[in-house]
Amino acid sequence: MTRSFHLSLLTGTALAMMMIMAPGASASPRAATPSPSPNAQAPVQQGTDVAALPGATAFGDTPPSTPETVSFIMREQNLPQLKAAVAGGVTHFLSVGQFAATYGQSPANIAQLTNYLAKFGISTQVYADNVDVVATGTAGQFDQALSVQQKQFHVPQMSGHGFASIPAQTVHATSQSPMLPSGIARNVLAILGLTNYGPFSSQAVHVNKSVAKPQPSSSNSCVALTGLPNACNLPSDFAGHYGLNPLYQKGATGAGRTLAIVTLAALDPGAPQYFWKHIANVPSTKRTVTVVNIDGGPGAPSDASGSGETDLDVEQSGALAPGANVIVYQAPNSDPGFADAFFTAASQNTADSVSTSWGESEVVVQAAVASGAETPAYVAAFDEAFLELAVQGQSGFDAAGDAGAYDDSDELGTTGLVVDTPADSPFMTAAGGTTLPWTGQLTGTAGTATVTVPHERTWGWDYLWQAIATTTGSSLVDAAEGNAAGTGGGFSGIEPTPSYQQGVSGTHNFHGVEYLTPTDVQEVAPGLKEPTAWNFNPAPGVSQGQSSGRALPDLATNADPYSGYLLYEPSFAGVGQPVLQGGWGGTSFSAPQLNGSTAVIDSFLGHRVGLWNPSIYSFAGGSSSPFTPLQESGTGSDNLFYTGNPGQLFNPGNGLGLPNMNQLAADFAG
Repeated sequence: MTRSFHLSLLTGTALAMMMIMAPGASASPRAATPSPSPNAQAPVQQGTDVAALPGATAFGDTPPSTPETVSFIMREQNLPQLKAAVAGGVTHFLSVGQFAATYGQSPANIAQLTNYLAKFGISTQVYADNVDVVATGTAGQFDQALSVQQKQFHVPQMSGHGFASIPAQTVHATSQSPMLPSGIARNVLAILGLTNYGPFSSQAVHVNKSVAKPQPSSSNSCVALTGLPNACNLPSDFAGHYGLNPLYQKGATGAGRTLAIVTLAALDPGAPQYFWKHIANVPSTKRTVTVVNIDGGPGAPSDASGSGETDLDVEQSGALAPGANVIVYQAPNSDPGFADAFFTAASQNTADSVSTSWGESEVVVQAAVASGAETPAYVAAFDEAFLELAVQGQSGFDAAGDAGAYDDSDELGTTGLVVDTPADSPFMTAAGGTTLPWTGQLTGTAGTATVTVPHERTWGWDYLWQAIATTTGSSLVDAAEGNAAGTGGGFSGIEPTPSYQQGVSGTHNFHGVEYLTPTDVQEVAPGLKEPTAWNFNPAPGVSQGQSSGRALPDLATNADPYSGYLLYEPSFAGVGQPVLQGGWGGTSFSAPQLNGSTAVIDSFLGHRVGLWNPSIYSFAGGSSSPFTPLQESGTGSDNLFYTGNPGQLFNPGNGLGLPNMNQLAADFAG
């Protein structure tokens, strides 16, 4: 029983093709290549190319008076040394000043850039790390300074997972290579902000409301709220299940530590405090919640912009670490906004741990890698921020994605195996998802079906497909197409295997269950050919294979909405919804929960533990691992493709497995 189906190529991308700028023409073979004049113009890589978005149309020049914020990400110095130190495990953390002196650009090179921009009336702010230079001016000024002509584009609505689709937008952008004098350009890694397009989506997912409906007459409060018996968990349930309670009993609450959330939507004022006091029953500790607006901030809170994502990040992390102060770095949903938020967290160096739950598919940068070119500077710019966080001892976590092994299927609409970025960075800990055991009934227009999950498994909604088909009267293939969700996981096509994964069993070989076979390869963007359809197999066998690249996620915790959590979001009222809802999940929950857990561990130890990854891969290979691996191979535990890898430390469905925070704290102490 097979059937092929197509995903629309016009329902969205959360990311455009990144431009790889060609070098200048080569010199005559009879003459030595002359050194370029420092005043000769040279191209610099930029971020999102809006013109490559499906359906994007230009309709005129950008008015010269349009205010713009553009970030110039400088090349970090001694980069190989920095990468090796971070991947190998940093034992002596640096201050921001020490980082700037060792790895940032020299003050003289920074001054060259700022003085050049000042000639065009552009003002600049240099971050303390000497890596990020944020410039403000007008479109006309940047057009002159960078030798480009920005255009106005209308971009249609894009499909996206999370709280809302990526809305239709009217933005400014250019496909031209920004130019700088070569003496300055050689020190600049990327220029971000020549478009204000908002490409990122949250990693939060809700249950399918057509088959899981509130039953107010039920004596079970969660069934009354969601129609499900186990979809109203609290942070205390996470703490009990993953070993935080013993640390609480030892007096560790996160006191004296600070955790940070990087987000692209505004926090609902007062939402986390209400959640902690009235819903999660967290005792008051007089800790602070500080909101820092990056590049002017993301605008007013709203459900459409994703404020629920920000609310849940703060609610979950802060509830697990009731003594910790919280900083919310909230930025515009744009290339420079996202990058500047991370660089701000690093340059302030106040937060001991940082998490984000926003991302996008890696697929659109794979064409550049396949062509033999370097990874686009856009990706490298985020790695630079994460390297700084790590070498300063700031732990970092990112949600691994919610479309299973096919991360782009709900963005550009391609159907190949691919992972999420920036969770793919070797210098962040990628948080994956599981499903907790539960039994309940789904009820739809065509009937009722009972679902049973007997034990904790890798999150993949293939276990729901038959029940959804039964209750909605749809075909099994349609149920699969409409519910292709699960934890992100797989192998990066951009980032290489980090040293801490080399030699770790399972990080290069895998078991898979191919329900969905990618097919129908098409050119979906200039120079990018990807599959755009699946052939469906309802009863796949287990195959084995090998792959390379950074493997993710690194570990996993409950993220399935059907065994999910309560969310308090005042912005729901603006769209006529109850402000308290159950049945929320996604790896959006896993990342801030690990963030809060780190604050507790740091407070227990009395110091930062830094980037988890080099340590946890070592711990997992020891005589007493702090992880419980989910090694069952087959359709009972998979993320729509990757399944358990018996006898191996790692599998791309759930990484190293389920953490025990109490044991992790003891291992970090050692």
